[in-house]
Amino acid sequence: MAVPGPVVVLSMWILGLVHVETTADTLSSLDASFCHGGLEVIYPELDIDECLIIPKVRKLREKVSTVWKAPQVYFSGAHKGDALTKGQLQGTTLTDYYPPTPPHKSGFHRYQFMLFEKLPDAPVSLTEQETSSRGKWDLQAFITRFDLGEPVATLQFLTQNYKD
Repeated sequence: MAVPGPVVVLSMWILGLVHVETTADTLSSLDASFCHGGLEVIYPELDIDECLIIPKVRKLREKVSTVWKAPQVYFSGAHKGDALTKGQLQGTTLTDYYPPTPPHKSGFHRYQFMLFEKLPDAPVSLTEQETSSRGKWDLQAFITRFDLGEPVATLQFLTQNYKD
């Protein structure tokens, strides 16, 4: 029997245009309930350790979308000494990082980070369709195809175009 090994981080899944019933800085109860497990995402000047709406500070939203590169991801629940406890991602990159780029006047978009545990001998890959567009594929089918089960930890933030 294989022992669960390295984790797979699926990050920045764009779930498309969403109508969010929220105030300028308060999440809906459904969005707030998404986060669990001790995942932390660090951009310069912005630490995300709970579900949140990126504050309506134009410079901050603009930096997330246009300036900052991939964030550091930490997982406090990793085994002591694991790279993820230090914010060091290891493994195979399935797709390059793309910053959040919600279209102008399209409202809030969810950007989600999900951490799954997988068996060490179970390779994970993307289909041609999944590789061609990050917004036009079925996340649940991906999870099922690789028998990933429930995420160990999840985190999301909501933001909108910095010009809105």
